[in-house]
Amino acid sequence: MSNESTQKIIPIDTHKLKVACSQCNLRELCLPIGLSDQELTRVDDMIGSRRKIKRGQNLYSAGDTFEAIYAIRTGFFKTDVILEDGREQVTGFQMAGEVLGMDGIGTDLHTCNATALEDAEVCIIPFDQLESLSREIEPLQRHLHKVLSREIVRDHGVMTLLGTMRAEERLAAFLLNLSQRLVARGYAATEFHLRMTREEIGSYLGLKLETVSRAFSRFQEDGLITVQQKHICILDTAGLKQVLNHQAC
Repeated sequence: MSNESTQKIIPIDTHKLKVACSQCNLRELCLPIGLSDQELTRVDDMIGSRRKIKRGQNLYSAGDTFEAIYAIRTGFFKTDVILEDGREQVTGFQMAGEVLGMDGIGTDLHTCNATALEDAEVCIIPFDQLESLSREIEPLQRHLHKVLSREIVRDHGVMTLLGTMRAEERLAAFLLNLSQRLVARGYAATEFHLRMTREEIGSYLGLKLETVSRAFSRFQEDGLITVQQKHICILDTAGLKQVLNHQAC
């Protein structure tokens, strides 16, 4: 009898294949630090399933009933609203370790569309269960409040971008913010691939496509960045920060 036929077949433990919150490498971004093993197990049990979203597909759309928030495991999303004249207004870009869906908390209806900019996967967190569990686990409640506060601060930051900064300052702020968020996830600070189009960047920053393209070209001419299609390499982080400091002077 061959060695192959006499080898013991070890069954696969499908339970161990599940990537639980307690084992996820994005845990510190999504969940509070300091939960006990028992509390982590309760959080794991609350997250009923994960969902894969293909590039270009909506995770949810404006007007959908709000039932859950979504922790992004992999991939990149944009949120947008459709204006009365039919134009798209991008309201944000979200990446792994961030949370989608909080736009629906106030009215029980989603107020924007969330679209995958690349193939992605999210953890589905039923909001009624999250509220109930957070009342029992104080660190979880504090973390939920921090996430909500972070969203408010981000909205204020966008309003500042649109209200007081020139085009080049807006783009510099956008690139530096993206770099900081990628670093928090273990990626390089100075080299990354843009998942969004320049038109989408323009919509988010309140700029025309031509203005965004001119700003990218100016940064490249000044030796601040190199651009190859959607691949960005920041050559002079201090120089980009100086563009912002000029706005404050």
